[in-house]
Order: sequence, then C-alpha cells, then structure tokens
Amino acid sequence: MVAIERACSLIQMHMNPAEAEKIINPLRQSSMPYQTCRFILENSQVPNARFQAAGAVGDAAIREWGMLTNENRKSLILFCLHYVMEHASAADAYVQLKVSAVAAQLVKRGWFDFVEAEKIGILIEVKQAILGPHGSDMQSAGISFLESLVSEFSPGTSTAMGLPKDYHEQCHSSMELNYLKEFYCWAQSAALNVADKIVSCYANISEEKVCSRALRFMFQVLNWNFKSSPNALDNSSSKSNSGSFGIKPDMGLLKKFERSLVEPGPSWRDALLSSGHMLWLLNFYAIVREKHSSDMLWFDSPLAVAARQLIVQLCSLTGTIFPSNDGEMHIKNLTQILSAVIEWVEPPNIISGALRSGRSESEMIDGFHALLSMATLTSTMLFDNLLRSLRPFGTIHLLATLTCEVVKTYVIKNDDEQTWSSEALDILLEIWTVILGRSGNDKKFSAEGISSASNLFSTIVESHLKAAAESVFEDDSEADYFHVSISRRDETLYAYALIARAAVETTVPFLTRLFSERIALLSQNNERMDPTQTLEELYWLLLITGHVLTDSGEGETVLVPEAILDGFSGVTEESQHPVIVLSWSIISFAKQSLDPKMRNAYFSPRLMEGVIWFLARWVDTYLMPIDAAKGQLGISGHDEGLQQHPQSSKKVLLSFAGQHSQGEIILDTIIRISMTTLTSYPGENELQAMTCWQLLVVLVRRRHVCIHLVALESWRDLAKAFANERTLFSLNAHLQRSLAETLVCAASSFKDLETSNQYVRDLMGPMTAYLVDISSQNDLKAVAQQADAIYMVSCLLERLRGASRATQPRTQKSIFEMGCAVMNSLLTLLELYKNQSTVVYLILKFVVDFVEGEVAFLSAKETSILVNFCLQLLRIYSSHNIGKISLSLSTSLQSEAQTEKYKDLRALLQLLTNICSKDLVDFSSVSNEAESTDIAEVSLMKFLSSTLLNVLLVSLQVIYVGLHIVTPLISLELLKYPKLSCDYFALVSHLLEVYPEKVAQLNMEAFEHIVRTLDFGVRHQDVDIVDKCLRAVNALASYHYKEKIAGKQGLGAKAMSSEESNGEFQQSILSYFLRLLIQLLLYQDFRMELAGSAADAILPLVLCEQDLYQRLVQEILEKQSNPAIKTRLASAFYALTSTNQLSSSLDRNNRFRFRKNLQVFLTEVSGFMRIF
Repeated sequence: MVAIERACSLIQMHMNPAEAEKIINPLRQSSMPYQTCRFILENSQVPNARFQAAGAVGDAAIREWGMLTNENRKSLILFCLHYVMEHASAADAYVQLKVSAVAAQLVKRGWFDFVEAEKIGILIEVKQAILGPHGSDMQSAGISFLESLVSEFSPGTSTAMGLPKDYHEQCHSSMELNYLKEFYCWAQSAALNVADKIVSCYANISEEKVCSRALRFMFQVLNWNFKSSPNALDNSSSKSNSGSFGIKPDMGLLKKFERSLVEPGPSWRDALLSSGHMLWLLNFYAIVREKHSSDMLWFDSPLAVAARQLIVQLCSLTGTIFPSNDGEMHIKNLTQILSAVIEWVEPPNIISGALRSGRSESEMIDGFHALLSMATLTSTMLFDNLLRSLRPFGTIHLLATLTCEVVKTYVIKNDDEQTWSSEALDILLEIWTVILGRSGNDKKFSAEGISSASNLFSTIVESHLKAAAESVFEDDSEADYFHVSISRRDETLYAYALIARAAVETTVPFLTRLFSERIALLSQNNERMDPTQTLEELYWLLLITGHVLTDSGEGETVLVPEAILDGFSGVTEESQHPVIVLSWSIISFAKQSLDPKMRNAYFSPRLMEGVIWFLARWVDTYLMPIDAAKGQLGISGHDEGLQQHPQSSKKVLLSFAGQHSQGEIILDTIIRISMTTLTSYPGENELQAMTCWQLLVVLVRRRHVCIHLVALESWRDLAKAFANERTLFSLNAHLQRSLAETLVCAASSFKDLETSNQYVRDLMGPMTAYLVDISSQNDLKAVAQQADAIYMVSCLLERLRGASRATQPRTQKSIFEMGCAVMNSLLTLLELYKNQSTVVYLILKFVVDFVEGEVAFLSAKETSILVNFCLQLLRIYSSHNIGKISLSLSTSLQSEAQTEKYKDLRALLQLLTNICSKDLVDFSSVSNEAESTDIAEVSLMKFLSSTLLNVLLVSLQVIYVGLHIVTPLISLELLKYPKLSCDYFALVSHLLEVYPEKVAQLNMEAFEHIVRTLDFGVRHQDVDIVDKCLRAVNALASYHYKEKIAGKQGLGAKAMSSEESNGEFQQSILSYFLRLLIQLLLYQDFRMELAGSAADAILPLVLCEQDLYQRLVQEILEKQSNPAIKTRLASAFYALTSTNQLSSSLDRNNRFRFRKNLQVFLTEVSGFMRIF
C-alpha cells in the first residue's frame, strides 16, 4: 500500500510518472489482487491510491471472471456497494464514483450468470439506500450507483469487456424490459420525499442534492435508447391515428442539439402520464422558481438545471405511451408543458433586458429547446395552435417575436465566442427550419403566421443591413457583424430564406424595393459621397436574395424552390412577376460591371464576389431550367393543372430565361462578366476562384445549356483568350487547371464527335505546342531554372492536367493525342527539373490524371504507348533518386523534404493503382491482326495478338518497376500520413491479391520492406488499414500455400527470413505473421469487427506453418499457471482447428467454417484473456 500511495503522489505532483506507472501496473495486471485492493480501499489515506485500487478490482474481475465462483462475484459487487454507502459523505466523491462504476460493470458482466433472485438481492440494497431512512447521503450514493448502472447498460457508454455485441444488446433489452421503469420510480419517490422541504425552504444542502440527483437520473433514463416494442400493432396504429391529429415525430431533427425522441412504450403510461408526475414536476419547478426569482445565480443551480432538463426531455415524449386512439392526450400533454415553459421565454424584451443585466440565459435556452422538441413532434398547424388555448395568438407569432428580439441583439453583440444570442438564434432558426422545411399540408400556415413571418423577415433584413453599414467603419476586422465561417453563414441565411418564402408574396417585393433604393442611391451619388456603406448593404442583399430565390442543390438537381413556384398565383405577365423583376434588377446591376468607369467606381472585389456568388446560384436554378428544357412544367410536384393555364405564374417564371426566350442574352452577359473578373481584377484570388469553381462550372454542368454556350461569340472569345493569349496566365495555377477543365467539358455539347475533338485540339493544341517548344530549346538548361520559366511550365502542366480531368468518351481521342504529343517533353522536363519538387509533382499528377481518364478507353496499341511511357517515367524518377531525403539536412529542411516526398509518393501510388485498374485482357478494341483471326479455329492464346501480349508484359513490368521504386521510399514515418497510408496499403493488398507472383519476384530489400510495412499496418489504429493489411497477409500466405501444394517454389527464399523490430531474424516470414496475429488476438487491443479478416489470414498461415502453430499453442498453454484457464484454453485451441469439419483447403466454404470457429474461440476465451 505504501508503494502505491507513493506512486500516486508522484503522479499527482507530475514527478517521474514513468516510475509511478511501473509501480501501479503490476497491481492492475496481477492475478487475484482483491485482498490487496480491499486493504488499500479500507485503509489508505490517499484518495488516488483508493481510486487505483478500485480500478484494479474492476480490471481483474472482468479479466478473471471465468475463474471466479458465483459467491466470489456477488461478494465483490456487494463489497463495492457497501463501500459506496458507507463512504457516502466522504469528500473525495470521485473515488466513490469509481467504485460505483466498478460495481455496475461487475453487475453487467454477471447479468446472465446470476439468477433472478440474486439480482434482486443486490438491487434491493440499492432500493433501501434510496428510499429507506438512512439519510440524504445514502440516498445520493444509491442514485449515483443507478446512474453508473444505467450508463453501463447503454451500448453507447458501456465498458469494453471483450464480449460479443449481442451480449451488450441482450443486457440492454433485459434492463429496459425488467428494471428501467422501476429505477425511474425509485428516483421519482426520492425526489417527492424531499420536494416539500425544498418548496418550504426547510431543506438542507444534502436534501437538495438528493432531489437534483434524482431528477438528473430521471433525465438520464428518459435519454435511454428505447428499443423494445411490446405491441407492434399498437405502435403502427398509434402512428397512423396520431398523424391525423398532427403528431408527426421526426427523430433526425433533434440530433443536431444532442436530443432524441422519448418512446418508452405503453408500460410507462402509469409512471409518466396517469400518476400526475408531469403536473407535479411543472408545479414544483414553477414554485421554486418563483421563490428564487430575485437570485440570478439560482437559474444555474444543479436543482434548476436538472428540473428543466427533465421537463425539456418530457417534451419529446411520443409513441405508444399515448393511447392509440387518442391523439388529443398527446396534444394535452404538450399544451400542459407549454403553459409552464412559456414563462421562461416571455415577454421577450423583458427577458432580453434581464440577460443583458447579468441574468443567466440557461432557462431561456432550455425554453427554446422545449419549443424545438414540440416542433419536431407536430405538424406546423398543430404547433401553431398549441398556444391558442393560453394566449390570443399562435405559437408561430410567439416564435417570430422571440426571433425578432434575439436577432436585434445578435447583430449588435456578435463576436467569435458563443454568446447567448448566438446560441439562442441557432435554436430558433432550427425551429423555423423544422416547421418550414416540411412538404405539403404539414407546413400549412395561418394568415397570422404568414404575417408574423413577413414582419420577422423585415426585421432580420433591416437589422443586418444596419449592421452591415456600421461595420464598414469598424477598425477591428473581428468586429465585422458577419465574419463567420461560410458554412455557418449559409446555414443562417438558409433559415432566413425559409422564413421569407413563408410570406413570399410580400418578402420578394420587399427585397426588390430595398435593392432598387440602394441602386438609386448609387446613381444619385456624386464624387463627394462615400458609397462604401451602400455597397456593403448591396453585398448583404445579394447574399440573402440568392438564398431566398435559390437552393444550394449540392449533389442534387437544382429546381426552383416550391414556395417560389407556388406563390404569385395571380401574376401572368412577365413584367409584373416579382421574382423576375428582382432577377432582372440584379442582372442589370451586374451588367454595369462591364463598363470600366462603373467598375472602377463601384464594383469592388468584395461586391463582385457577391455578384458572382449570386449569379452562380441563379444560373443553376433559373437559366434554361430543366423543367422548361424538357417541356414538363409540372414535374417535381408542380401543379398538374398547369397545362390548362399556359400563361400561369409558374410557366412565366420557368420560361423567362429559357432556351427560346432571353436565356441566350443572359448567358452571354454572364460569360462577359466572368471574363471581366478573370482579367480586370488581378491578384483577387478569392473572386477569381469563385468565378472558376462556382460560376463557370455551373454553365457547363447541363448539356442543353452547353449547346447554346459554345455557339456564343463571348464563349469563343474566352476559349481563344485561354488558348492564344497571355492574359489568363496571370491566374493562379490551380485556377488555370479549373478553367481548362471547364472549357474542355463544354466540348461534350457539340452534335458530332469530330467537332468535339476538334474543339479540344484547337483549345489545347497551343498548350502542347508551347510545352514541346520549351522542352526543345537549345538553351533550355540555361533558362529553365529561372522563375518565369518554372512558372510558365507549371501553368502549362496545370492546364494539361485540367484537360485530362475533363476526359469524356466524346473527347477521349483528342485528349489522348494531347497526352501523346507531350510525352517526350515531359520526360525531358522530368530530368531537367529533378531538383524542383513542385514541377516534378505536377508532372506526376498530370500523368496520374491522364492515365485515370484514358485507361478505360484505350485499345491494345494505345495502351502499349501509355504503359511504355509510364515505364520510362518511373525509370527516370528512380535514376535521379528523386524523393530521397538526405540525413545531413536540418530538421526543418527534413520536414519540408518529407512533405514533398509524401506528395510524390502518393502520386506514384495513384499512378500504379490506375494502371492496375486496366483490364489487360478485355481491351475496348484489339489490333487489326486479331480482328482477322478465325476465333473458332485457334486457341485463346493465338487469339491474343502479339501487341496484346506485349501490353500485358509491359504493364506488369511497370507495376514491377514501380514497386521497386516506391517501396524503399515508404518509411514508417511517412505511413503516419493517413492518405498516403491508405493509398499504399490499398495498392499492396490489391497487388498481392491479383499479382502475387510479381511481388514474389521483387528483390529481397523491396520485399522485406513490404513485409515491414505490413507489420506496421497490422498494428495500426485505423480499422480500414488493418483490414487491408490482413487481406495482404492472407494473399501472401495463400499464394505460398497453393504454390507449394502444386509442387512449385512459392515465395522461395523470401519466405525463409524476416527482420523483427528488434533487428533479430526469425525463421520464416509466414511464421512471424502467424505468431503476431495470435498474439494480437489473445493479448492486445484486437477489434472484434476484424475477426473475419483475421480468420482469412490465419487459416493459410496455419496451413503453411502447422508445426509452428502447434508449438505456439503449447507455449501459450505452458505459460498458464492456473489449471482451469489452461484446460479451457486448450479446449478452445483444439476446437479452433478441429471442429466444424475444417479441412486443409482454402476454398470459400472452408474459410467460412474457420471464420465461425474463430468467432467461437474469441467468445470462449474472452472471459480470461485480454481481448477487446
């Protein structure tokens, strides 16, 4: 004990922790340490020592559970419980919590070992502590144990015990069905017993602690993931009937705020509904709240927080706990809670003032969470009606009033920290998103609700415009009212847009008026007035208008928002449609940027970013929309009666920028604006990136738009400028890649194949000619290292890479010609720029993208050209030792070199992977000689032309050479880079599975390096990487075994030696991996989800090394001093290889049988071996 206390003191004082661990670890790992630990717990004066002793008891008992008798097990649990109760008033509460947690773990571990009477015997002591006359401290200790027990039985918070997942799920179900409600009632009774004293202000601190802990535990129980469904029919009928009352629960909507629906089932009805428990809780909190209303600190007290958490959780109560034919009971329950919660948030202006004066915001935030829970359970109409029995207005009106007040505070007091206004706004906007994000009748709004949404949106826009104007003169950039991440900004604006769409007939004209007023101010402006405030307001208006009129559509086909389409039903003239009027106002304003004078005066880079962002979203939605292009104006839920009303509002909106209307004019304007941003704003990388990555990409996304695009003179001007002029070389190299990809993508819209390919030749021909010209210069070596030359080569490579990334079936031919034209030049440049890591990397990445785009389309002859080029590239890369790091470099230079090496190696791995992906037998076409062969008269080998066989040989040679180059450069340090590690092990496992003979032919150094990396990977923390390595080991051992069975050499000499981490050699690589995997299974943190892959790897290893396997088993058994463990372990090992009709085959059925055997083996030994 003294040694443990000394070690704990060292740890606490941060002195010599390694020495302290050496003292403590033997206690944790020793066999049967229970008496020693008990002595420490009962006698030590050092809390940390008692904490360590409790942990050692838990570890040992879980580890040695199979050796303990039932009496031993119960004795340990009862000792822990009695210790907690006896020390309930001790100051070092964390020790008692640890002992409670250990007791809970042991109860769960023996849950199915104990008979029901034994479980009751243990739990009755807990009940007596909570409800008996033993004092408040004992009650708190009992509830604390229940907290630990429920946490242990919840799969998400349970302790790893090395048991199958099924065991944890069975424990979860058993607890839910038999004990959980009873525990809840115990805590409920404990809270009731002290509630009167608290209300009367006679309770002491320990009694308040009991109440708050009981309420907290009740909240924990209601957070349980209820899975049992005693009456499935009741459940289904409840959903269908309650739906007619507007009860529509949606669990997913609560996940953002870490909340969930509460669905305990009908057996809980008496505990939560019939007993009046809900009303008692609401009244209890209201009375205590009133008594402490002047105490600003009380709202954050444990009792207040626990009570509110429980109330908010009860808002999410749903499912079969309510009678299946009585949705009104659910509505009554929600109304009852709302009547209490409304006092937390109303009146908004008074509460907001109190918060600014220092009162805690926690009650208001909890009130908002309660409203969010109600919104997720109800339809929009029902949510609105919940408040009407209590107030002369609906819930949506209250929500709008609350949001107005919070927005006003948010825009005034906003910083990087999570202020109360920011958190409150997040929750309120989530509520708006819930009630407005639904479809059909579920989001129907009353006239009052529409008016409230309209007024709220006006307040939002005016508040943000005011903040935008004021932010212009702020010196501190952090004071900008909207300096937040793009994703957060878009989430906020999306919610604002939903509010606007709820009252679209008033909000869109409102935005039009605001925009027109700002434009008028600019037109009236004279040189003496600073337009900066107006321009900032315009920037914000562009953002909010873009969100109102469009959806982001990431990963989906973009359509006009349903609310926009369904609005303005009485408008049949294009000139009167508010959305069209607003769109034309913004497009006309954007068009003014083409005038140099106007551009210099008003169109700052920031404002142009807003313009480009708006145009990108607007074009994707309204320019030649898909509905209009297909002539199906009624799709996607649009009005089916549209065909009967050809001049309806929907048709006007969808057709005003269509293919046969003004779409081409708008398209031409947008291309010219894009060209202006690329050429007239030098150095504005963000603006130009937005133009290339968002606006131009959208223009070529849809083929029917592209057809018009490529016919425009403005597009041809852009393509000519890209191909023949130097202006666009000033762009960032990455943007030039994107621009090239966009321009080449447009080629797919031409009607015939030859026109598409000629377009690409005209576009990229000057690039290839320029690169060839550079590489052919006589004085190349003299000028190549100059900064301008390196920059130009980099730009050209990025452009070629962009074109390769745009490869499509229609343009594959011209892209391949482009690549072939620069192959020799690339090899020359690779030799020339061997010391320029940036250029080397760009060459490799171009080749990677080129091969990836082309490899699926090439004929045998074309593939031969490609793989021969790759082979030359790899040899040049290798000959110059590119990628090696000199040990003489400084630490910083080594780090920089390692980063560059990482990028190169990833590119090489991707190149080899792409080459491996080519089907080397089934080419898209074969040579003319092969086509003329009579297939019916010759064998398959004669059918394959000599060209095809050469391609196969050269491709395998590329892989072979590539492995020799890459493997020595892959250090264990580099494998710590996740992306490189994933690429490397994916390639190795693929090659070993597909081409094991090529890996076996590697030289000894390269082969041993692969083995060392597999050794590293098998021990990795990433499950996917471990799985890939196990597959690789499986492939390696399977190849050797099959070859040996066939009388061949297999791995030959390479299987005879391998280097361990300590530098010593052992007899066989396969035996090394067999020993390693057995040790991982038995003694280390092996993850059970990898059991299948491990079985697949172990089976061929055992078949290859049967004698070693028997010796390993014998060694493991001899180390066991306990006869019981030794016997059980011997039986488990015997069953692993001798049951289930296991044979010496590696066919699928035998592998499946061995998988089942290994699962049984792991389950059997988990009680006494270190398996997790």
